[in-house]
Amino acid sequence: MAEAPSYHHGNLRAALVEAGLAALESSGNSELSLRELARQVGVSSNAAYRHFADKEALLVALAAEGFRRFAASLGQAAMQEAWPGEAFRAAGLAYVRFARANPGLFRLMFGRFASGHRDADLDQASLQAFAGLQNLVASTSGLQPDDPRALQRAMLAWSVVHGLSHLAMDGQLDSFTDDVEAMIEAVLSQAPIDGVAQPC
Repeated sequence: MAEAPSYHHGNLRAALVEAGLAALESSGNSELSLRELARQVGVSSNAAYRHFADKEALLVALAAEGFRRFAASLGQAAMQEAWPGEAFRAAGLAYVRFARANPGLFRLMFGRFASGHRDADLDQASLQAFAGLQNLVASTSGLQPDDPRALQRAMLAWSVVHGLSHLAMDGQLDSFTDDVEAMIEAVLSQAPIDGVAQPC
């Protein structure tokens, strides 16, 4: 039997990542088959394994790509607002929207690879995503990004939006409202990070 046609110009890795992201959401879990993804994009399994040594390597790449898209989504949302407080709320809403739109990927990013996994690409992507949040919170609070209080407030903001994301993904907010997004916006408007930081 002739071998399946291969991708050229270096786009096979990207094609496998896209197929993996789609499979992650359709299946709802990270039990992906690299061989099946290779079949879907029309290449041999050997071709796929030249880009990813195993399924774990593929999942790491999916998580890293997830963080890049996640950071871009938050950044684009924040850029639409001129006032830092509104920029934070826009980014917070984008955070929750990303989680609701990509629950499988979100759980992979913040679950399986939340800590203890050393991969340079994944580490860089996740740290850049948090740095974007920290810079936004610093701007909202009137602090310099390297001020320890900026990190503390970023952790507080992260706790709020991350908790809301999981509540929304798990349907926990449905018991309280028919308009989950409106509730999320209302909660974010109460987030205590606005204004000039108070003295310690």
